[in-house]
Amino acid sequence: MAQLIDDLLRLSRVSRAELVVNEVDISSLARRTVEQLRTSEPNRQVEVHIEDGLYVQGDQQLLAVLLENLLGNAWKFTARKARPVIRLGSMIQDGERVLYVRDNGAGFDMTYVDKLFNAFQRLHTEGEFAGTGIGLATVRRIIRRHGGDVWAEGAINEGATFFFTLESINCQGGVYAPQGHTVSRG
Repeated sequence: MAQLIDDLLRLSRVSRAELVVNEVDISSLARRTVEQLRTSEPNRQVEVHIEDGLYVQGDQQLLAVLLENLLGNAWKFTARKARPVIRLGSMIQDGERVLYVRDNGAGFDMTYVDKLFNAFQRLHTEGEFAGTGIGLATVRRIIRRHGGDVWAEGAINEGATFFFTLESINCQGGVYAPQGHTVSRG
């Protein structure tokens, strides 16, 4: 219950926090997140590949939360694999830069992909994998706050890939907001 309350508070804060946008080294943030995961489970051997030079314009604190959720899920859902592999990378799709987190873990049935980013929607039971069902809803809110999009592809027992984009960011009086959004100051 305490974890659920913490996750709900985090979800709420993500929606209301003022964006402070700077250049963010996603590669470096991801490496720190993976080190925290390795520290929490030192006996797990997970092959992790993080593309170098992934820089974006965004709110570093929110993007750290995004990576904690995406990489944390990849870490969690590869727990039953003999040789777990997680990748953070980028690609160009339709002329737009897309970042992704890919794993070879439990995956999911694409029939239920529309449920993934809704709060409390879980595609695996608590007995299979612990969690509160808030992480991907938090991810979606962070991405939307940055004017981007998030989507996923997966297959049962073959892993999952979570893709996301971040729109260009405009400056409004020293505080930044995604294009088409205004900044709340209160």
